[in-house]
Amino acid sequence: MAEGGISSFWGPVTSTTECCEKNYAYSSYIAEFYNTLSNMPCILLALIGLINALRQRFEKRFSVLHISNMILAIGSMIFHATLQHVQFLSHPLSVKGIDDVGWLDAQKDLFLLQPQVDMEPYGSHPTDCFLNSIHVWLAYKEQQQSDETPMVWEMLLYMYILHSPDWHYRSTMPTFLFLYGAVFAAVHSVVRFGIGFKVHYAILCLLCIPRMYKYYIYTQDVSAKRLAKMYVATLLVGTLCWLFDRNFCQEISSWPINPQGHALWHVFMGFNSYFANTFLMFCRAQQRGWSPKVVHFMGVLPFVKIEKPKAQ
Repeated sequence: MAEGGISSFWGPVTSTTECCEKNYAYSSYIAEFYNTLSNMPCILLALIGLINALRQRFEKRFSVLHISNMILAIGSMIFHATLQHVQFLSHPLSVKGIDDVGWLDAQKDLFLLQPQVDMEPYGSHPTDCFLNSIHVWLAYKEQQQSDETPMVWEMLLYMYILHSPDWHYRSTMPTFLFLYGAVFAAVHSVVRFGIGFKVHYAILCLLCIPRMYKYYIYTQDVSAKRLAKMYVATLLVGTLCWLFDRNFCQEISSWPINPQGHALWHVFMGFNSYFANTFLMFCRAQQRGWSPKVVHFMGVLPFVKIEKPKAQ
């Protein structure tokens, strides 16, 4: 949405994706205040899951999974705090200066620069122009790798955890998924897919659903099944909040209080990830014969408690 009246520390908004929240309404350092802070529950819940996984010596895959949730939430915080698609690491360079030597016109599309951005201080020597353009490209690469790429890596990790028990060649699947993630990161660092990224991410999510459902129907524990149901419920409610914020922003803007649908989406998805991870930890512990059971921290937050055989 439009600026909230406070000057921006990060400069003009260059992101083409904005939510139904006034920019810089509370701080010059945070563009979308509620959308930024609403990622905190995801980080906290992932930290709790990580501590539980380490304390009970679960397989390292679950520690990495919880860490990936934290990385994704931090990347989301960075995006919503800055609303930048091109982020400059120090002083901005000169589009005008580079145009003076006729070099930038051929490179604007390659580096995805905003033509209207004023970047003066570096002069117009061709060598400086080239180095400064690389500087901008690296800054753009950093932003894209901090948000969208971790989303794909996280889904690849979910695919590994869901399918690995039935994989006959133990090294083949992780090697393939690792190479897939590395190639995607390399390509995505120079190409912005737009709608293609959303389609690709949706396909990865859909590939996980059949195996998740299989785990659900083969699980007999009532508390574990409740985790799966809470996972689905938080996903549905969070999606409704996201759609409401995206499609009815004009109407919401006239309300006395903004319900902050996108921020609620972040909160629900934080719990969604936690419930999914906890359910998968239960299923994996059951496969390993660790006698898992779902208990509750302070009677509220569920987590998995296991009893490993002495030989393990």
